[in-house]
Amino acid sequence: MIRLSVSWDDIGGLVDAHERFLSGAPVEADVRGPVLESWKRCRFSGVRPHQPLIPYTPDLAMDDRFLRAADPVLRELAASLTDVGMTIALCDAHGRMTRRLGGDRRLRDRLDRAWFAPGYDASETVAGTNGIGTALAERSPVYVAGREHFADWLQPFACAGAPVRDPLSGRIEAALDLTCLRDRGDPVMLRLVRAAAQHIESRLLEQATQRERALLAAYRRAGAQPGGWPGQPEVPGGEGRLSRLDLAVLRERAEELIASPHRTLDDVTLPDGRVAALLRRPVQGPSGETGVAVEARVLGGPRATTLDVTPPPPLVGPTAEPARAAVVVRAVVPPLPAGPPEAPEPPEPSEPPENVADRVGAGDDGRLVLVGEPCVGRLAVLARRRLELLHEAGGRIGTTLDVTRTAEELTEVAVPRFADVVTVDLPDTVLRGEEPGPLGAGTRLRRVAVAAGGEAPHPYGVGEQVVYEAAAPQARSLEGTHAVLEPGTGGRTGREPPPACAPPAGAHSLIAVPLSARGVILGVVSLYRCAQPAPFEDDDLSLAEELAGRAAICVDNARRYTREHHISLALQRSLLPKGRPEQSAVEAACRYLPARAGVGGDWFDVIPLSGARVALVVGDVVGHGLYATATMGRLRTAVQNFCSLDLPPEDLLTHLDDLVGQLDQGDGWAAGSAAEEPWIVGATCLYAVYDPVSRRCCLTRAGHVPPAIVGPDGTVELLDLPSGPPLGLGGVPFETVELELAEGSQLVLYTDGLVEDRVHDIDVGLRRLREVLAVPGRAPEDTCEAVLDALLPVRPSDDVALVVARTRALGPEQVAQWELPCDPAVVSRSRAAVIRQLAVWGLDDLAFTTELVVSELVTNAIRHATGPVQLRLLRDRALICEVADGSSTAPRLRRARTEDEGGRGLFLVARLTERWGTRYTADGKVIWTEQRLP
Repeated sequence: MIRLSVSWDDIGGLVDAHERFLSGAPVEADVRGPVLESWKRCRFSGVRPHQPLIPYTPDLAMDDRFLRAADPVLRELAASLTDVGMTIALCDAHGRMTRRLGGDRRLRDRLDRAWFAPGYDASETVAGTNGIGTALAERSPVYVAGREHFADWLQPFACAGAPVRDPLSGRIEAALDLTCLRDRGDPVMLRLVRAAAQHIESRLLEQATQRERALLAAYRRAGAQPGGWPGQPEVPGGEGRLSRLDLAVLRERAEELIASPHRTLDDVTLPDGRVAALLRRPVQGPSGETGVAVEARVLGGPRATTLDVTPPPPLVGPTAEPARAAVVVRAVVPPLPAGPPEAPEPPEPSEPPENVADRVGAGDDGRLVLVGEPCVGRLAVLARRRLELLHEAGGRIGTTLDVTRTAEELTEVAVPRFADVVTVDLPDTVLRGEEPGPLGAGTRLRRVAVAAGGEAPHPYGVGEQVVYEAAAPQARSLEGTHAVLEPGTGGRTGREPPPACAPPAGAHSLIAVPLSARGVILGVVSLYRCAQPAPFEDDDLSLAEELAGRAAICVDNARRYTREHHISLALQRSLLPKGRPEQSAVEAACRYLPARAGVGGDWFDVIPLSGARVALVVGDVVGHGLYATATMGRLRTAVQNFCSLDLPPEDLLTHLDDLVGQLDQGDGWAAGSAAEEPWIVGATCLYAVYDPVSRRCCLTRAGHVPPAIVGPDGTVELLDLPSGPPLGLGGVPFETVELELAEGSQLVLYTDGLVEDRVHDIDVGLRRLREVLAVPGRAPEDTCEAVLDALLPVRPSDDVALVVARTRALGPEQVAQWELPCDPAVVSRSRAAVIRQLAVWGLDDLAFTTELVVSELVTNAIRHATGPVQLRLLRDRALICEVADGSSTAPRLRRARTEDEGGRGLFLVARLTERWGTRYTADGKVIWTEQRLP
């Protein structure tokens, strides 16, 4: 029993819903789903419910083969409905009525006035929602009653319709309908019409079996009759025998030859290297059944040339080669209904052969490989090609984790073998990697991929926005989450769609399939046929759904990867330096390139230090993904904190090594949490500190690739630094190398992804790096671009961090230095010297503040420290004041109590300067301050 949207005795309640639908109001809650889908199709096709325009075609008739199967069923059904007041209508595949049986005079007269009679068109695009047209459009049985009809002239009736298919091809051959007055309608009619359609289909299958048997008998009789196809003598040694694999290859090519009415001959290369020549010949049964015999001549070895369209002359007489074995294999299958083959007739030989066997050469007894009814060969070929297309789709769709490329691969697979034009429309959220919301009519989609065959028009541009109206097949497909088949797309429409939504010129059939994966609708695929004359059928619908389903999984995988990649990349970008810090020691250029497989743990940093120095850092965390990125962020933060303490390079790497060891052990968390994540922390690092005053550079590394030094003249040197162990191993000290760099030298720091990959060894990469760097006078930015262009592929397998720093120097005019004895009287002289130097530099505005700072720092050094005292002023981006002594005790800022006599000096220094701090040296410490220049 079918569930109705309104009570059975109140069918007129649909009047309001019908009027609201015509006005554009939503009626989903009041109308059954199949009926509402039909209404949408009627509106899309321009059907006018109040103005009938029904075409009439006289003298319509069905195929005799179909009528032989249908007539007994229709007579039996009409006899069972004699007293019910119900008519039986039989229509062709286009919805045109060819026969009407049963029903009383009153019912027939009313149906005549409603143009529901033989010769009239009852298709949905003409007559609106009805049992015949809607069953053909839905391609399944339907029941329509009263106001559920779209057209006013059919609303007094109730009808149930079902399509009738060819059991072999699956193509709809006809439609069967039961119609009565609305008050006599009952959903049981749906079961009756479905059972009758299935009975007709079973009788069609029986007829096909009978035809196959008749052809098989004709084939066997032809081999026994004189002048027919006699058996051949057996080949000595069994050289002409065929294996199962050979027979399978021959059957496959024989099916293709049978399905091609304009071909007569074909060449087949067997797995063992022999060549079989296939010959196509007609055969006819005793009752007029027509078929095709395919004969194969299997030669003993391969030939260098292919077989010509004209059959070769018979191998008869003494010139034949006796050592060349041959086997005859025959396949009998009826031909296509397109008529007899149009291949040219073979030339008449000088001595006409007596029979077919003489033409194809000697061999053993013929072997039957295939028997079927008309179009079986074509159907077998189509079925195999569908399987081949699915197999090819599995290998070609989803080769990358890119949404756009995956959509393009789907169109490339489907065109031109399955459709002439294919478009893929996705929302922008999917392209960004996000999960889309509900899709349907009015949703803005983006045309992501388009493919068109050679003769098909190319109607759309990639990147255009597409919005489908509610009645469009694509919108119905998205809202109903199922594929929609439109056998005809060239019908008239009530309103012209936008150009991006219109079907291509010449399109006569459309399948719209939603891209659905894991319960989420990602977009819609539209497949059109223009140049191919055959419209889409139910088998094509299933194939389209399978193709779209496979592509949807790949698109969703690419979407999820895009989302994770964007998250990881955003996290890594947020953890890397945003810009260039203010410093004058070097002119730096930096690059970071993520890997093809995703973001990794490479990082770089340029950190200003006290005394106008700068620290250059490059590191690499093992692995890729969020864990590597998060670890990189923690290590970079730790390096910055250690730099703020002005630790020596070897001490900094020692602290960093301890930190990585703690991360590898889970930071002291519970063992259960650490056991759930088997990822092992490991990292390498290169740390360098450059002083522009002395032009000295200290470098140390932990398992990292060596840096390169490019001199001002273009000479390149790969520094042979002591290679400490990677971070996290512990127990081994790190060594530092100090060298003096000429002004204008370039210090190049990088990660291993720049010089090493799966194809090239690291020595090859280092040699190429030296060649690229050997250019004098090049700016750091240009050096970065040249290195990346020369050494990196388009999609690197590992992420890369690169830092190029060109050194600068602070000249003597920017540095003032005094050696002071440990005498309190020197404090006043140091203040005077500072004031004179500031006057020379034109910084008189800073004289009072600097005088106070110098007085406090020098006094503290003389009072609390030991050894010689050194005062130094640096004029850089800021005014730097440094006081060095031989003590390792650092002053500590504290808040003095009211009764305390001291403790306020450092407090004043901190308030009067921008920054201050302590830096330890091998001979003691340095107290430094920075003041902003006016």
